[in-house]
This record gives sequence, C-alpha cells and structure tokens, in this order.
Amino acid sequence: MIFVRKVLLRMIKMNNRVLFISSTLLIALSSILIVLVEPETFPTVFDGFWWVMTTVTTVGYGDFSPVSVGGRLIAMFLYIVGIGLIGVVIGKVVEGLSMFRKKREEGNIVYKEENHYIIIGWSKKSQYAVKEIIETHPDSEIIIIDELEKAPLLEENIHYIRGNASSKETLDKANVEKAKAVLIFADEKIHDNQLIDGKTLLIASTVESMTSHVHTVVEVMEEDHIKNFEHAQIDEFIFSHETISSLAVRSAFTRGISSIYGQLMRRSHGDDLYHIPLQPTWKTYRDAFNDLLEKGATLIADRQDLGVNRMLDKPIPLEAKLYAICDPETYQQILKEYES
Repeated sequence: MIFVRKVLLRMIKMNNRVLFISSTLLIALSSILIVLVEPETFPTVFDGFWWVMTTVTTVGYGDFSPVSVGGRLIAMFLYIVGIGLIGVVIGKVVEGLSMFRKKREEGNIVYKEENHYIIIGWSKKSQYAVKEIIETHPDSEIIIIDELEKAPLLEENIHYIRGNASSKETLDKANVEKAKAVLIFADEKIHDNQLIDGKTLLIASTVESMTSHVHTVVEVMEEDHIKNFEHAQIDEFIFSHETISSLAVRSAFTRGISSIYGQLMRRSHGDDLYHIPLQPTWKTYRDAFNDLLEKGATLIADRQDLGVNRMLDKPIPLEAKLYAICDPETYQQILKEYES
C-alpha cells in the first residue's frame, strides 16, 4: 500500500502533458503486449485494447480475461499502475473542466475569436442589448466587460471578462482589435453626469487608441459633452435620457406614436428597419424606391438622411447606405432575390 501510495502521489505531481503521453503509451503497449503474450485469448489488437480499457476504467465486463502467467502478470501491472494512472488522468480532466468554468464565471479568460460584440458596463440596458443582439443574430459572440465578482450572464456564446475597461490589458483579453463593434454604456452606479461621461470618455479613448477601425457606439448622458469626445473618433452616440424624454413628449402630443417607435426599436413584433444592399440596376433613389416598394418594403433613409423622398431623381452614390422598413419575412425574401 505504501508503494501504491507513492506511485499515485508521483502521478498526481506529474506534468499534464507527460501524464497524458504516459497514459496513451501504457494503453497502446499493453494492448499490443497482451496480444503477443496470449494470441489465443486476444486474437486482434482491438480485442486487447478493449480488454485494457475495461480493466483500467474498472468496468470489467469479463468477456476477455488472461489465462496464462504472462497475461495475468500484465493484468496485475494494470491493476496497480494502469488503474491509478487513468484515474489520475480522469481526475485531471474533471479538474480542468471545473477550473475552466470557474475562470469563465470569474471573468478570468482571454478571448481569441474574431467578429464579436463587446459590451462594456453591465446594467439593464446592457441586458436588453444582449437580448437584442441574440434575437437579431443568434450565432453572435458577445463579450461583457465589467468589474463584477461573478459573470452576470453566461451562455455558450456569451462570455465575461472582469477588469477595468479603460485598461489596455482588459481590452486585450477581449481581443478588441478583432471585434465587430464595441458598445459602451454609462455607469449607472455614478450619480453625477459629468463623472459618468468622464469615465465613458476614458474608456472610449482607450478603445480608439487600440483600434480605430472597430465600430464604437457610446452612451452619453449630456449632449454638451460630445465635444469632449471629438478626438476619440466615436462612430455613434446614444442619448438615453434625451430619447426617453423626447418620446414621452411626442406620445403626449400624438397618441400611439410610442408604439411606432417601439416597433422600429424592437424585433419582437411588427415591421423593422433594415439595411438594404445596393444593386447595380439602381441608378437613382427612385429606382431603389420603386423596386423595394414592389417587394413590400419602403425606402426611408440613406445613412442619417431621412429625405429620400425629396431626392428620388438624384443618382445613388457608391458610398450610400440605404435603409428600408419591412417585416422580417419580406427582408429575407429581398436578400434571397438580390443574392441570386
């Protein structure tokens, strides 16, 4: 027992790579050796492999068993060394999976994939943003960055990184240089709007200093603070308080208008706003407008310009980015027709 204990302790301390290589060699050599020693009982290497695996995993079906002295000596060796070695390997695998899950929960991971979405700052708005991304593109990979002790949300394609988002080290862990977009939400734990936007500016500046080509969307508490973001080259700004207040006033003036905004902002019901790829047959905005109208969609904007109906006879520039309103089924049908 003392010998077995010493052997097991040495196995546990072994390097993982050495441990797995040793286990593979032990199983392979034992499978071949038992066939050479007892060819009558184990006619093929696969039979020997089957017996070795049922032995070291302590399953022991009993369909194969050595009868010669040599075969039984091999079996005894597997009982003493093999079972302990494979047991340690299985334990290492389970421990590795547990450590990996623990690291994911604690946000101590490094993300190496590409074309993912990074959400900085966890809040109700962030939660809705995650839901919207998943509903729009179910296969999207999402990284959440915050300083919470445990991940606020974990799924197969939702990951968490704990750390200061204004730190390059944290952003490197999120592979910000290969991200598709970065969404920076205001810190709701701070009650001063200047301090909130100051923290947001620091994070945005760090993101843009590391990668200027990634699309960056920033929530700003006060519109007057935008001038402070000019050097950071932010792509888009969102004013949550201003949007809510404006929508409330418009709803008071015109009943039912909030539901229209709601349909355009959420994908859960009704029509939605979609980006329409340019077609070579479209020379003017009128060509695009009429073509989409026949398919059940309404062209309403070129980038931020909502005055498409006032420039129908103007040529469409190559850098145009057209948006139309339609239901999801119509949009999918339009994409299929244009792709074909």
